[in-house]
Amino acid sequence: MCCLGRGLNVWDGFTHRYPNKSGPDHGNGDTTCDSFSYWQKDIDVLDELNATGYRFSIAWSRIIPRGKRSRGVNKDGINYYHGLIDGLIDKGITPFVTLFHWDLPQVLQDEYEGFLDPQIIHDFKDYANLCFQEFGHKVKNWLTINQLYTVPTRGYGAGSDAPGRCSPMVDPTCYAGNSSTEPYIVAHNQLLAHATVVDLYRKNYSHQGGKIGPVMITRWFLPYNDTDPDSIAATERMKEFFLGWYMFMGPLTNGTYPQIMIDTVGERLPSFSPEESNLVKGSYDYLGLNYYVTQYAQPSPNPVHWANHTAMMDAGAKLTCTIYISTYDETKNSYYYPKGIYYVMDYFKTKYYNPLIYVTENGISTPGNETRDESMFDYKRIEYLCSHLCFLSKVIK
Repeated sequence: MCCLGRGLNVWDGFTHRYPNKSGPDHGNGDTTCDSFSYWQKDIDVLDELNATGYRFSIAWSRIIPRGKRSRGVNKDGINYYHGLIDGLIDKGITPFVTLFHWDLPQVLQDEYEGFLDPQIIHDFKDYANLCFQEFGHKVKNWLTINQLYTVPTRGYGAGSDAPGRCSPMVDPTCYAGNSSTEPYIVAHNQLLAHATVVDLYRKNYSHQGGKIGPVMITRWFLPYNDTDPDSIAATERMKEFFLGWYMFMGPLTNGTYPQIMIDTVGERLPSFSPEESNLVKGSYDYLGLNYYVTQYAQPSPNPVHWANHTAMMDAGAKLTCTIYISTYDETKNSYYYPKGIYYVMDYFKTKYYNPLIYVTENGISTPGNETRDESMFDYKRIEYLCSHLCFLSKVIK
């Protein structure tokens, strides 16, 4: 047990088991930015900035330490979130609450490997139900799962995030896994868990007057060689795979996966029953979009046999970021392209029927070695945000 009775989550286990995967300092997640301790000061800073909204996540294991609601809830943890939400509202700041930001209770990972097993759908529904009961009369903006793409691909494909599963050929230190099949299973169960919770909210809590939807990680793709048909085709495949599956807009809009994925992935791709298809289709009132990078795409041949590759290879595209796109961010080894957010938003307007969208993440990190004056003026971050806001304004108009 941790602070105020919080149970362990998969990141507690992962950072201690694999300290070399936890960042350049090989640390752990025992104490990080510690908003848990400083939430009142955080609210004061938000108030000074004239912020009108604040997005945060509820830690599943803080309010249900042993994973399943039937095993008991933690009133101290629940009261902590009541205090945070009340403090925000008192300052006129709207809370945007994410139900799951990758910190699955460790006990559920130990019992049935978390999102690999359909049992997770029932347990996630019970957890969400508790949140709606406790906080729904105050919270009007709910987000189900942050970046549905991340846990399947990084936690079960690359093994670089919790819980750290992958094929031995990807990373021999992973404790178990299959990078070619498990990402699709985990993504499928996440999508059904999301849709089940949206259905619960609409049927039982619509009287609370709130909205609910998922958070997607977006990218844009440009052909590495815009005169090469193969590069152009690879770019279009990445849009179908990344936006249609990694962002789940195919199932959320049509109730099924993109046809190119069905044809390419074959039996490794789970399918929806008619009831599941109806449940998933349209299961959002709005979308949260996270945007950071644009990448070049060029063709990359698939391995002959699925056992030799990961799910991330199925699109048959090699992705690169180069200086020709935009500014380099040394902390993430990435290049940023502000116009990419324009292309992403325009794509959503035309292909996915112009949904209501909130930009839930966007920004740039710095290495922390700036002088005091450089930190005070913060030109790089100002330039980044202004350029992205400029292109957002253009696509809205």
